[in-house]
Amino acid sequence: MAFMIGAACIDVLDRSCVDQCPVDCIYEGSRKLYIQPDECIDCGACEMVCPVSAVTSLRVAQDEELEFGQDNADFFATVLPGRSEPLGSPGGAAELGPVGADTALVAARP
Repeated sequence: MAFMIGAACIDVLDRSCVDQCPVDCIYEGSRKLYIQPDECIDCGACEMVCPVSAVTSLRVAQDEELEFGQDNADFFATVLPGRSEPLGSPGGAAELGPVGADTALVAARP
């Protein structure tokens, strides 16, 4: 995964990045957006439009944000609350719609 969405997105859900993403790889949780690592093409379009600077390249992420790199991957690889299996690689966020759940890291944030 080249990009991740960090803590600044929690409870903001601006969606500018979703509208800009050419491959529809940004999925909506309950409180935060998540980039599907296998679907992201590393174009950076999402990073440029985020009004809260929540989108970051993993190559330049600060130490305090690195946990969100793993968290973005976990959103797709672990079973989220209310679901029976991991999301995996759904192939597009628009068709799937809002997931309505978050990872344990995001859910635990005030």
